[in-house]
Amino acid sequence: MGKLKIILELFEFLKVRKKWWLFPIVFFLILLGALIVLTQGSALAPFIYAIF
Repeated sequence: MGKLKIILELFEFLKVRKKWWLFPIVFFLILLGALIVLTQGSALAPFIYAIF
């Protein structure tokens, strides 16, 4: 639960500091990180790593 709390705290910080332009960047980075972690052991891994 600690990692989720850090992400929620980051979004709260961005909301309080009115850094709205950072939301899409952070969201995209979290999405890419989740994609890499979830496909790490699958047959799709070589194709995803080839994209980057």
